[in-house]
Amino acid sequence: MNQAVAQFAPLLLIMVVFYFLIMRPQQKKFKAHQAMLAALKVGDKVVLAAGFKGRVTKVGEQFYTVDIGQGARIEVEVERNAIAAKAE
Repeated sequence: MNQAVAQFAPLLLIMVVFYFLIMRPQQKKFKAHQAMLAALKVGDKVVLAAGFKGRVTKVGEQFYTVDIGQGARIEVEVERNAIAAKAE
């Protein structure tokens, strides 16, 4: 019995390390991103996943409208997850 436990101990240790070094930080980052998306409002500057920078003009449940034009008004409708970060 003890020999079987000793054989699985390194595997369990690897799984625990994997959880704390990879999975948990990823979950934390995901929750922070979801909170940022929930807090977005009209007028906020954002960076899209494609690299475009713009200003939110309309907030929807699944889609946001973002103005990406300088001088000219160019509005695109993007999915929530296409917003990578809030720009300062």
